[in-house]
Amino acid sequence: MWAWLSSRILRNRTGILVVLGLITLFLGYEMKNVKVSYKFGGLLPRSDSAYVHYDELHSKFSEDGNVIVLGVQDPRLYELEHFKAWWQLGHDLKAQEGVDSVFSEAHLYELVRDDSLKRFQLSSVVPHIPASQEEVDAIKAKVRDLPFYKDLLYNDSSGTSLMMVFVNPERFNSERRGDMVDLIAERVDSFAEDHFEVRRSGLPFIRTVVTERTKTELRMFVGLMMLTVAVLLLLFFKAWRVMLICLLVVVVGVIWAVGSIGLMGYRLTSVMAIIPPLVVVIGIPNCIFLINKYHYEFVKHGNRIKALSRVIYLVGKASFITNATTATGFATFVLTYSDVLKQFGVIASLNIMAVFVLSILLVPILFSYQGAPKDRHLAHLERKWVDRSTAKLIHIVQHRRPLVYAVTALLVVVGLLGVARLKNESRVVDDLPMHDPVMQDLRFFEKEFKGVMPLEVMVDTRKKGQALKESNLKLISRLQDTLALYPEISRSLSIADAVKFTKQSFYGGSPERYQLIRSSGPDQFIMPYVNNANGEGGLVRGFLDEDRRVTRITMQVADVGTARMDVLLSDLSARVDSLFDPEKFRVVLTGTSVVFLKGSKYMVKNLAISLILAVILISGMMALLFNSFRMVLISLIPNLVPLIMTAGLMGYLGVPIKPSTILVFSIAFGISVDDAIHYLAKYRQELKMSGHNIRASVIQAIHEAGVSMMYTSIVLFCGFSLFVFSDFGGTQALGLLVSFTLLVAMFTNLLILPSLLLSFEKMITTRAFEEPMLDIMDEDEDIELDDLRIEGGPPAERGTSQGKGSEEGSRSIGPSSETSADRK
Repeated sequence: MWAWLSSRILRNRTGILVVLGLITLFLGYEMKNVKVSYKFGGLLPRSDSAYVHYDELHSKFSEDGNVIVLGVQDPRLYELEHFKAWWQLGHDLKAQEGVDSVFSEAHLYELVRDDSLKRFQLSSVVPHIPASQEEVDAIKAKVRDLPFYKDLLYNDSSGTSLMMVFVNPERFNSERRGDMVDLIAERVDSFAEDHFEVRRSGLPFIRTVVTERTKTELRMFVGLMMLTVAVLLLLFFKAWRVMLICLLVVVVGVIWAVGSIGLMGYRLTSVMAIIPPLVVVIGIPNCIFLINKYHYEFVKHGNRIKALSRVIYLVGKASFITNATTATGFATFVLTYSDVLKQFGVIASLNIMAVFVLSILLVPILFSYQGAPKDRHLAHLERKWVDRSTAKLIHIVQHRRPLVYAVTALLVVVGLLGVARLKNESRVVDDLPMHDPVMQDLRFFEKEFKGVMPLEVMVDTRKKGQALKESNLKLISRLQDTLALYPEISRSLSIADAVKFTKQSFYGGSPERYQLIRSSGPDQFIMPYVNNANGEGGLVRGFLDEDRRVTRITMQVADVGTARMDVLLSDLSARVDSLFDPEKFRVVLTGTSVVFLKGSKYMVKNLAISLILAVILISGMMALLFNSFRMVLISLIPNLVPLIMTAGLMGYLGVPIKPSTILVFSIAFGISVDDAIHYLAKYRQELKMSGHNIRASVIQAIHEAGVSMMYTSIVLFCGFSLFVFSDFGGTQALGLLVSFTLLVAMFTNLLILPSLLLSFEKMITTRAFEEPMLDIMDEDEDIELDDLRIEGGPPAERGTSQGKGSEEGSRSIGPSSETSADRK
């Protein structure tokens, strides 16, 4: 098939270029449909209990996590001019499109008793901008007499004051949000410039920062990848046209990748943003092997068209398999239950194969329009440092195998000890560096108000109208007293607080009256006011469902991470069960923080499963290639050792297991195993040519396949290392760890794999191995070019004066001597 395909590609150059151009234009147009995800989450399946509870919370109450918090810590706030500016800031923000309401000490409400309607009306404490310092002092005194707002809008001990900006969740989470957060930030910056520093946090603000940086980094990393590979290509080939052709391939690949995201209606997330740079760093090795093989073939016989045809035939088969194994590693994410991972797996696997198609089509076609390579274009085939490196590797494999095994065993033991120190820990905002202003402000709010991450307790009384029952209000109040004991949890609010506020207002605003209502005595006259309080604009409307059966306790929690959150939730669940009879109440802990952290744990579990599936599927593909279970086991050893070492390194460096870091193993394994495939394929070919001389075949395979493995490893190492420039710690760790893993994998595949083949030569190299079920390399079959004409060109050239020589005599040439069809 590949021989037929090679001739068809060169005969139909113009038609193929037109089709590729039309596809690129179409997917380039689809890029405009790529939407950015402004929400955390998407990690849990909809059937998960945590997601179901969270969805129930939204259906009965308003969405949590829609508050931008602004904080100031300056005693001058209560001076007239500054307080007036604070009031004006809140007034301006409330007028901003997309903002539902604003609360602060200058924008809060009290309850005004209306005896004619037997209800309370919400009335602004500061209805207009204050005109004197006395008025400001009176406002401050009045606020301090309202316990409902204590430790919610102000911290008396530190003098910190909050402004809560409630954004419209439906608008904020859609493309209609526009530059809403930027406009809020501009107004806040204007206030800070004239007065004092304003801290800012809250999920909407954090999500906006993460989203904008994700978009910025997508463009930055694609640009950096392009620049890096351009420099490497110039160093390898010293030819501008080679560099430009390779860059064209990956540029088109990036357009296809981003366009496919828009075409499928997926959203751009921090995980999805990895794909375009990934296309670049995986696509370039494809091009390198095609060009290396082209130059090597041309040196052998001087026939340009024959060389291009053999490139497609020989490299095409091997590259298809290696790209397929890499794509399989990503495709395993489709088998998880996480929408984020499924979408990532679909786009990544499809585009890895797409960039293979682009390279196998564009590189030969574009070179067919070029003249014959000149001597300076072929100079890269002989490099002294390459010869010295391969000679050293061969010496170690031949004479130092015990040392190789001893060092490997030592590294595995050290790695396993590091693995034992690994921690499964993730946070809502754990990918931003600690010195980042977002993290500093988050820690400020955690110190002053114990956090900004929403945590909810939903209490279902199982009977209509029972939420306002006195005994149930007492249980809720007791639970709140329990919640107050936890240093990670902020002051909570519930229907019990609303009822206390109502009683205080009924008795003229005395702080001593901030108590629960008793069903008997004078308090019985307050109940009609309470019953009317959940109408439009009522105080308790946000705490009760329509049937007054379900109520909520809302609070914030510090970003404590999955480990502490597990302990916290388990302890809270036990205390809830001791307070609320499960037969009479259904109480669930939910909220954005619970869903996100449980989703992170779920994602880590699914990624671990996907890695196991990737190992199984790739092993199955290798079994088809080599028709030997023993050979598959031997090839897995040098590719599992780097994973153990990387996991151990994470344990020693304190890098926790989380979604962004466990992704390392699936990516690295899918790429590194290609080295083993190429080496073993070349080894099997050499066995046939050498008359089953195992030792000579092992050495010759290092000579030829090893050079290409080193070249592509350099590209991959440099490409992934660029992620160190990310603002996100997880992305930095991903780049560094993948680079480390691939670098180690290069050495293990060049040292451990050949050593094992030599040490167990009789046991491993069976007749079945030499007769594979699927042959990806056959140097004996050539391509007849007598009748081959390429569109718009002359008949295929016969031997020219360029380096025509025998295959046997050309086998020791440098990097391109890899007749194995090379590596991806």
